[in-house]
Amino acid sequence: MKVKTHKATVKRFRVTAKGKLMKRTAGQDHFNARESGVVTRRKRRDVAIAKVNIPALRKLIPGS
Repeated sequence: MKVKTHKATVKRFRVTAKGKLMKRTAGQDHFNARESGVVTRRKRRDVAIAKVNIPALRKLIPGS
């Protein structure tokens, strides 16, 4: 049987050239006026996924 890609996972994560999984920092949509400037700037960056979660995500993204 053919392995299918989990489309919701593909939309949330991306694989870098070296094979790392990156995700967008959560909590950017609203209520940002109360955050300090440091937190706001930190939220603009993508973050790498913890190594413990990578095997489960690899099953959902077969081509990675």
